[in-house]
Amino acid sequence: MISTKKFLSSVCALSLGLSALAGCSNESASNSTEDGEKSNKPFELSIMATLHTPEIPDERLELLLEEKTNTELDIQWVPDANYIEKVNTAFATGTLPMAVSISAQELGTQFKQAIRDDQFWEIGPYLDEYKNLNKLKPKVIENTKVDGKVYGIYQGRPLSRQGFIFRKDWADKLEISTPTNTDEFYEMARAFTEDDPDGNGKEDTIGLSDRSDLLYGAFKTVSSWFGTPNEWGLKDGKLLPEFMFDEYMDTLDFFRDLHKNGYINKDFPVTSKKDQQSMFKNGTSGIYVGSIGDVQGLYDDATKLNPDLEYDVQNKVEGPHGEFGIWSIPGFGSIMMFPKSAIKSEEELKKTLAFYDKLMTPEMANLLLWGIEGEHYEVKDGAALPDASIREKLDREVRPYLSLEVGEPDTNGRYEGFAAYEIKAKAEELIKDNENYLINNPVVTLDSETYTKNGERLKTIITDATYQYILGQIDKKGFETAVEKWKEQGGDKVIEEYNASYKKLKNN
Repeated sequence: MISTKKFLSSVCALSLGLSALAGCSNESASNSTEDGEKSNKPFELSIMATLHTPEIPDERLELLLEEKTNTELDIQWVPDANYIEKVNTAFATGTLPMAVSISAQELGTQFKQAIRDDQFWEIGPYLDEYKNLNKLKPKVIENTKVDGKVYGIYQGRPLSRQGFIFRKDWADKLEISTPTNTDEFYEMARAFTEDDPDGNGKEDTIGLSDRSDLLYGAFKTVSSWFGTPNEWGLKDGKLLPEFMFDEYMDTLDFFRDLHKNGYINKDFPVTSKKDQQSMFKNGTSGIYVGSIGDVQGLYDDATKLNPDLEYDVQNKVEGPHGEFGIWSIPGFGSIMMFPKSAIKSEEELKKTLAFYDKLMTPEMANLLLWGIEGEHYEVKDGAALPDASIREKLDREVRPYLSLEVGEPDTNGRYEGFAAYEIKAKAEELIKDNENYLINNPVVTLDSETYTKNGERLKTIITDATYQYILGQIDKKGFETAVEKWKEQGGDKVIEEYNASYKKLKNN
């Protein structure tokens, strides 16, 4: 017997193939003949997409996409490491395709001026015409805006995956409860270092392993627990950078103490993510701060070394003031933008948007992420379970197409991944729970010409001072000297420009 779901899917697939999704999406995807009659001629669409795998994908899914959306696709797969260079070259030579993916970082810097020079289509006024694109989250769309206007379709990301993973078997042995505040977290780090949690009678463990990353490593997440703003914050009605807040200094003192006592790996400022994770997996450390969604992969590798190992996860850690907050990304990793050099008319733009509207149907979204049901994955308890026995096939045929996804499960209706590991399922629930406690970055859509030009150089001043303070190489006065250097070398101008942009936005 064919299930209702499969029957409806088959009917929709048939209609897609016969009438270019006439009944499943926006009719503007159809082409027209010169005398106004509808045509089934495929719409030709060129796309530049990021490639996260060693080789370009098998064209099988691409052919299915073409069939089901009545398009003729020209996908330019560009390796992630070379992507922005390729985009810049194509931009400079006027050879951009009709749709190009731009990262959140690049949108906020070099492409703003190109947008202001009218080189990309503004799509905000058209989104209401598309029933699926119209489901995109208003808050995330807001974070993509340039001068209050929408120029791209976002690829969604969880707003905050942050928390920590820890050795539950060690905690149970030492009778330590799951930490719920920074003092308890510190005590776990101490005990995992000093109280022989693995029971081998040797001093060969540390509490926390970290890496050379103040953003996605431990520092920024712990800083959130202390109440530090996310990059920038308001103080007495004025925007200031996070390192000018007392809570940032409190976090510095916390890490300085961890480092002084040996509760964190001494060389963490030069430790890679791979080495950080290795320490956690092989039993050298007992705490990993970062994306708690990583727990599945860490567990799979760690249990090959120690089958009796147990992990657990936690997101809520209250700071000294008894409150919990967690830093947030803008909710998107990249946006798809539409160059006017490649899309010459409003008609072509609408057909392009209609294609992306179709990608937001559950059928298309599942195809892009999971592949073909019954071959690449099965549905279990309402979630997608990839066939682990064909991992290479999945990497070759399916994984690259994730770069084309639009929206997120909440808006495109695709399956979430099935979590056979109980702690992984718990982590996914805590990631959703984080959305109730977000600390947002207030300058995401604001402008600072000085930061655009000199932001990385200015950032290095504070990054270096942060590490130097934690390592005990400078004191508080030394850190304050670095802040003054930051201000003198352009930071004061950045503050001035962001506040002017903030005032302008509020007045509008």
